[in-house]
Amino acid sequence: MTSSAIAVSGLRKAYGDKTVLDGIDFEVRMGTVFSLLGPNGAGKTTTVNVLTTLQKADAGTVRVAGHDVATETRAVRAVLGVTGQFAAVDELLTGRENLELMADLKRVSRRVVAPLLERFELADAGTKLVSAYSGGMRRKLDLAMTLVGDPRIIFLDEPTTGLDPRSRRTMWAIVRELVADGVTIFLTTQYLDEADQLADRIAVLDHGHLVAQGTSEELKRQIPGSHVRLRFADFATLDAAARIFADATRDDDELSLRVPGDGGSKALRSLLDRLGENALEAEEFSVHTPDLDDVFLALTGRASAEVTA
Repeated sequence: MTSSAIAVSGLRKAYGDKTVLDGIDFEVRMGTVFSLLGPNGAGKTTTVNVLTTLQKADAGTVRVAGHDVATETRAVRAVLGVTGQFAAVDELLTGRENLELMADLKRVSRRVVAPLLERFELADAGTKLVSAYSGGMRRKLDLAMTLVGDPRIIFLDEPTTGLDPRSRRTMWAIVRELVADGVTIFLTTQYLDEADQLADRIAVLDHGHLVAQGTSEELKRQIPGSHVRLRFADFATLDAAARIFADATRDDDELSLRVPGDGGSKALRSLLDRLGENALEAEEFSVHTPDLDDVFLALTGRASAEVTA
């Protein structure tokens, strides 16, 4: 097996005269979290469907765990786990029975059930019907069912949609534990802070094209808008500072200046030295950089709030 968990080259897919994926390329390294972002209709679902052997590509190559998805479908499916956007659990069964059913389907020993219930803090609820579970409990059970058979590559589609903040953080912790164990996670999410927290690399898909790839910090650095905010004690100091930093944006109500800069230590040191050389002192300062919402808006022309499940 290579160091690439997933390797995609020239992937194309169309439905009639509508091109959904127009020759995309990306690689997912083993034991990492890769997040695919994009507005509705960008092609995320189609990408996942092709990678998980649910649809065939029109062109290009896709290898998962070293296997070609077109010609080695069975081998690909043997290493995959897929957790969909909606929990695929049977409400008429208990949590334990859901896991036992999955173990039977995958032809593995039912001995895996108890450890999974413990791992996902569902041991006490294991004998209860899933119809009585909270949303967070259902999502945990769904992911536990995905882990039956010990898949090394897991696709998570909107894993925390509808969960409360505490349940979301619990899911994040579980994802981090899986990656620490060497599992590869392919994540699609509508929450940009989730991608920011979890993803080693992020790709932004729009109208069938990958418009950007990189780490969260690399993507943020592509977007202008980094600045240092300086707040002063009085108008006289603000006036003096404004004369020094002619390219700054002034806010009289806040007695502050926004000075453009990359936020690096060298630039920040230079800025503070200029204040000191002119016998000026800021009451406070803070460094601001674009977040993933800014990146998403700049790359797709849509705010992240417009992205729905």
